[in-house]
Amino acid sequence: MSQPSPEVYESGRGMDAHNAAMREIRARNDRTYDPHEPTRVWVDEDNTPDGVRQSLTIILNTGGCRWARAGGCTMCGYVAESVEGGTVPHEALVDQLNACLEHERENADEPCPLIKIYTSGSFLDEREVPAAAREAVAEAFADRERIVLESLPDFVRPERLADFTEKGLAVDVAVGLETATDRVRHDCVNKYFDFDDFVAASERAADAGVGIKAYLLMKPPFLTESEAVTDMISSVERCAEYAHTVSMNPCNVQRHTMVEELYHDGGYRPPWLWSVAEVLRETADADAIVISDPVGHGSDRGPHNCGECDDHVQTAIKDFDLRQDPTVFDQVSCECEATWNVVMERETSYGMPLTN
Repeated sequence: MSQPSPEVYESGRGMDAHNAAMREIRARNDRTYDPHEPTRVWVDEDNTPDGVRQSLTIILNTGGCRWARAGGCTMCGYVAESVEGGTVPHEALVDQLNACLEHERENADEPCPLIKIYTSGSFLDEREVPAAAREAVAEAFADRERIVLESLPDFVRPERLADFTEKGLAVDVAVGLETATDRVRHDCVNKYFDFDDFVAASERAADAGVGIKAYLLMKPPFLTESEAVTDMISSVERCAEYAHTVSMNPCNVQRHTMVEELYHDGGYRPPWLWSVAEVLRETADADAIVISDPVGHGSDRGPHNCGECDDHVQTAIKDFDLRQDPTVFDQVSCECEATWNVVMERETSYGMPLTN
């Protein structure tokens, strides 16, 4: 695991001890990955400003997020799936791109109009994705309708977006903001930037003719269920001023993370699916598309209710994502909703979690 440097903004930000603990946790990972194969690729449907579109989602296998290699976010285990050493050659990234295009040919009836590119770090960070590889991606998808590129605010720069905008693509930058509350982002997520940095990035994107898709994290560690719901509702409302789409994603327990350490010690429970539904219901009138994709729903390590109703609530969430109609949640109910209500009322930060 690489050592921190001033580039990752750790020194003097009060994160040194936390990052040291995170590096020790991440050092337990001993798996290796092929730099010529993407981490994941799949075909799905997404709600966009232009309507519902078939999408090709690509997670490129890069050297990993530079912040994560210094220690990084409490919940993020994606760096454990990255190629060791910090860099992946241009040729290997092109091989990954070709593998993704082959997957699309085999699984989609026609080229997907929406392309989403993630690296579990920052696609616009040239240490992760060199300029030549970025240009190759832009060329490969020049005939599509829209492309989403993942990045931290630091790397949202007009010259790095020009490869895509100059080809006539509608471009969105997906920023992992996690929360609009600086204290929660710093102390619970261990992410270094402020909400003002997100705003500045959105302004630079707007100047380049690019949209913003904000990613929020529901229930990072150290928040109660009710605190997490309150934080998400206010965060969605604030983000809607700067992003046309807000993706509110419930935290799940990933390997080699601080969240996993807390989970094994009985100090963390992923959010209830009822909480996800509550946030979506309360923010349905926000001036943005608000969606959620609960990864690992119904499992102990993912957002879950009692086990009996999880699939039904997940279906309602997916339906809401596509139709933006909060009445979908009126169609699902379960006895465990009473337990969730008790948790919302009585769970406290010094006695959490109340349930498994």
